[in-house]
Amino acid sequence: MNIFEQVKESITTKQAAIQYGMNVNRNDMMCCPFHNDRHPSMKVAERYYCFGCGEKGDVINFVAKLHHLSQYEAAKKLVSDFGLPIQQHTHQNKSRKQVKQEKTIRTKYQVQKDFEKWQQRCSKILSDYSSWLAFWKEFYAPKAPEDMVYEEFIEAINNIEKIKWHQDILENSILEEKISFLMQCGKEVIQIEQRMGEYQRGILEEFGQYND
Repeated sequence: MNIFEQVKESITTKQAAIQYGMNVNRNDMMCCPFHNDRHPSMKVAERYYCFGCGEKGDVINFVAKLHHLSQYEAAKKLVSDFGLPIQQHTHQNKSRKQVKQEKTIRTKYQVQKDFEKWQQRCSKILSDYSSWLAFWKEFYAPKAPEDMVYEEFIEAINNIEKIKWHQDILENSILEEKISFLMQCGKEVIQIEQRMGEYQRGILEEFGQYND
């Protein structure tokens, strides 16, 4: 598991809120720190949701927004502040086999001089997709209960947070984590690129039919 998954399995939003000085009542409600909240309107448990301003997410989102940090920096802060025994990517806590495998992977990329280019391409794909998801979330959002729910809206809701984590890994994590991500999720990133291409072609085809 990566650091995000380990942190979320270990700490709830309620625990983080208490750790950072929030007053949580018996009903797991507290004043929202993200707007001028005079009466408790935020529910905190494993995740959080504010009934006043609509802010919601998991413990990493909460700490990132509370302390103005990136997702990765927020995860590291939680590890430090809670003293979590999270397995970091260091030679001291890896088996010789793991170290050898990662050295082989690193050497392969360095010799081929492809790692940086591949990382930049994946970062660009994820950045473009993140923009598309934000657009889809707003543009395709149902305006009334009887409105059709578009696939693009569902896709946006399901993927916005995950793509932010992916971007954080590529931008802020150590080399071993970047390599591990690209080895595990590279195919998924290419599929995202293909998905955006299909969407753009569909829009162009519709536009052409409309003009005809």
